[in-house]
Amino acid sequence: MSLEQTEDLKAFERRLTEVIDKLQPAARFWRIILIFISICTAVGAWTWIWDPDTSKVPFTQSLFNHPFFTLTCLSLVMLFLCGIHKRVVAPSIIASRCRQVLSDYNMSCDDTGKLILKPRPTT
Repeated sequence: MSLEQTEDLKAFERRLTEVIDKLQPAARFWRIILIFISICTAVGAWTWIWDPDTSKVPFTQSLFNHPFFTLTCLSLVMLFLCGIHKRVVAPSIIASRCRQVLSDYNMSCDDTGKLILKPRPTT
């Protein structure tokens, strides 16, 4: 491998690690939001299910009786419709797509963006 190719690989690796590192704080933030809303929805669902009046009143009235569950459930649905599931796993999506492209060049990368050079196949 020539010096120029080595420098290009190092520059690519630096840029890839920079991109993945830049995405980590945002992904962590969205993970925390998703976990918090999921826990709130589960707690609200628990109180909604164990309420003795739930089976006695119509469904919509039951939802009006439990606004915490209703709001957290709607928030969870809205977050998924806005693509939170993509934001949570964005760094791993970038890494997996890079692995797919790098496999053509007999290389790979780890989850942090560090390049892995595979040995050349002998002919």
